[in-house]
Amino acid sequence: MAKDSFLRQLKRGGAFLVVGGVAFLVDAVVYNVLVFAPGPLFEYPIVAKIIAIAVASVVTYVGNRIWTYRDRRTKATVRQFLIFSALNVAAILLQLGCLGFSRYVLGLSDPVSDNISGTLIGQAVATVFRYVTYGRWVFPDRSTSNSPTAA
Repeated sequence: MAKDSFLRQLKRGGAFLVVGGVAFLVDAVVYNVLVFAPGPLFEYPIVAKIIAIAVASVVTYVGNRIWTYRDRRTKATVRQFLIFSALNVAAILLQLGCLGFSRYVLGLSDPVSDNISGTLIGQAVATVFRYVTYGRWVFPDRSTSNSPTAA
């Protein structure tokens, strides 16, 4: 039984990482076009990052709903999307914190620094946060009891 659970988590984690990888590429492309192409938002990297993350978040929601958590047959509800949105705001703040630290504390504003801090490091931190929270609150497993006595 434990082996089945482990394999299920491994499979789900793989799907989550693929969806996240696609969203990562969307995030990176949108950000770099807005900031460095020469981008209209070079002076406003935080605004550009918010736009990039918002676009990537749509990709993440659709991908996770259709593929990663397809076995959790929950109806898409306004409540589910609001929870998803709130968790993404927290994840965005984690990602922006990494970019802001690099830009405004360390004084680094080149494409490599922005992509390492905001896209690579920030995305990694946000991905771990999202994996833990999505499975618990956005796409919960309705087949097990959530009561305290079940634990």
